[in-house]
Amino acid sequence: MAIYVLLSTLTDDGRETVKKKPERILEVNKEIEGMGAKVLAQYAVLGMYDFVNIVEAPGNETMVKISVALGERGTIQIMTLPAMPIEDFIKTLKS
Repeated sequence: MAIYVLLSTLTDDGRETVKKKPERILEVNKEIEGMGAKVLAQYAVLGMYDFVNIVEAPGNETMVKISVALGERGTIQIMTLPAMPIEDFIKTLKS
């Protein structure tokens, strides 16, 4: 399984939804799991992004489906970054 970092920003509609129903965030996590990935960690952050999620998925194809499905709702904008554990990074450089 591959690891991905999702940096997300709420749109005006998204902020309204989260304000009215904050638990919606956890419902979306279950939807992500229904699409074949697993949310390993999730943080609300201050600054340029509203949330940072660490997600495990079988591959890029799954993450494309998730990013498009979530983005088309118009409540969030997502930047998806593939991530590599440092140990794997170092091993790759040594081979």
